[in-house]
Amino acid sequence: MKFATFEKDGKESFGAVMGDAGAETIVDLGARKLTAHGRLMGVLRAGKLDEAKDVAANADADFALSDVTLLRPIPGPEKIICIGVNYGNRAAEYDNVPDKPNYPSVFVRWPGSLTAHEQPLMRPPESDQLDYEGEIAIVIGKTGRRISPENIREHIAGLSCLNEGTIRDWLRHGTFNVTQGKNFADSGAWGPWMVTEDEFPDFNDIALETRVNGEVRQKDTTQNILFDFAYILSYLSIFYQLNPGDVIASGTPIGAGARFDPPIWLKPGDVVEVEVEGVGTLRNGIKDEVV
Repeated sequence: MKFATFEKDGKESFGAVMGDAGAETIVDLGARKLTAHGRLMGVLRAGKLDEAKDVAANADADFALSDVTLLRPIPGPEKIICIGVNYGNRAAEYDNVPDKPNYPSVFVRWPGSLTAHEQPLMRPPESDQLDYEGEIAIVIGKTGRRISPENIREHIAGLSCLNEGTIRDWLRHGTFNVTQGKNFADSGAWGPWMVTEDEFPDFNDIALETRVNGEVRQKDTTQNILFDFAYILSYLSIFYQLNPGDVIASGTPIGAGARFDPPIWLKPGDVVEVEVEGVGTLRNGIKDEVV
């Protein structure tokens, strides 16, 4: 089932997205008071996702999807953890990177660096090197430390689309980190919703495609991922306590704009789409940030 956070008439709520593509509706679960605060994060923390699914399945629609503004599925996650260079053919884009490293590269983003579906990505005045990175986002549904690989589904609420937008030249400001280039406000996005984990029989066979102005730039599947979802959750939960609502960006395939010769950066007027099989399509235009 698809769960989205949305705004209607100036009020934030969350609900289930129902129906076929082009005719989707929203069941407003926030109005049905499953938790005190009426938020998807609260449902995850309370362990009430299955209850929310049951309520939605037996309720009438409240709105057409076209009548609401979609927000980030979890507006304020505690953690956004990113995995770098996690597709086999992408490692070849980098010097001195083995075909499969011993351990994944890990870095973090802050919530304000990612905007929502159909909201513009902001190109900052400090750089014209705004780049895209289409990824599959894993949303945590249950607290865990030292999660065993065979038990990861107990801890995954669902999957979403994520554009891990990057300011390339700012990646090189730090010798040992990429924090600067990964955390410009609204430089990336995620959404449009979260699809529950039971909709994915095999995490190791999910297609991912990124398009810019309709042109396919990235196309791969999780069959080619270096560190699969089971390993990622098991590894991260050794040193992190993973909590409900945490987001894990699982890595991007070959084909980012930086890897063209010459590089192709995003510019105002461009439209980036990240499509994840079984989830849908995240779509964002590009604007210059006004300061």
